[in-house]
Amino acid sequence: MNTQFMIDYLSALSANNNREWYHANKPAYKRAAAEFEDLLQALILEIGKFDSSIIHNSPKDLTFKLVRDTRFSHDKSPYNPAFRAHISAKGKLPVPVGYYLMIKPGSQSFLGGGLFADMFKDATAMIRDYIAQNGSEWEDIIHEPDFEKHFTVKGTALKNVPAGYAKEHPQADYLKFKSWYLEYPLKDEEVKNAEAFLAKAAELFRIMKPFNDYLNRALADFRMPAR
Repeated sequence: MNTQFMIDYLSALSANNNREWYHANKPAYKRAAAEFEDLLQALILEIGKFDSSIIHNSPKDLTFKLVRDTRFSHDKSPYNPAFRAHISAKGKLPVPVGYYLMIKPGSQSFLGGGLFADMFKDATAMIRDYIAQNGSEWEDIIHEPDFEKHFTVKGTALKNVPAGYAKEHPQADYLKFKSWYLEYPLKDEEVKNAEAFLAKAAELFRIMKPFNDYLNRALADFRMPAR
C-alpha cells in the first residue's frame, strides 16, 4: 500500500489552492482519494481488533470533503488540502466520539480522539456531569502511564468553573472545558510508510480507547440536534 501519491497531491493542492487547478486535476484527486480510502479500510480492520463497534463502517462514509466553508473565515482559499476522517460506531458524526485522522503535508497530520465539537450544549453538560460524578475514574484514565506518555487532554474552556459545580471540585479544571479531545501530531515521514503508519495509528488509538469509552458513557443519551 502506498501513500506517496496522496501526499504529493495534497502538497500540490496546497500550492495551487484554486478552483481552476482543482477541476483541471480531478483524475489526480480521484486517485489520491482512493489511496486514502484504502488506508482507511486497512485502519478500520486494525482498530476492529480491539474495538468491534466500528468494523461495519465504509471508508467513503467516514471522510470529510476538501471544500471549505469560507463564509465566516478570513482565509478564502476554497479547499482544505487535507484528507480527514472520523471513525466511530455511528460513522463520522461527532457523537459518539471515535478515532480522528487528518493527513496534511507540512507535518500537519495528526491522530485525534474525543469530542472536538463545542457547539452542542447538551453534550458539554453531559460530560461535565459525568466527570463531576466519576472523577476518580477520569483521573485513572488520563494518568495511565501509556496515555500520559502520548496524550494531553485539550479543549476550549471557560475561565471559571461553570455555575452548578463546586469551585473546589478535584476535577474543577476539566469542568471548565466545553470540549475534551486528544491530538497526536505526525511528521510527514511517519505518514509516508503506510505499514508503519497503520501500526502506529492502531496502537495510539488502542491507548486512546478508554478515554473515548468514558466520554461515550457520558454521552449515552445524547441526540444530535435536528437541523
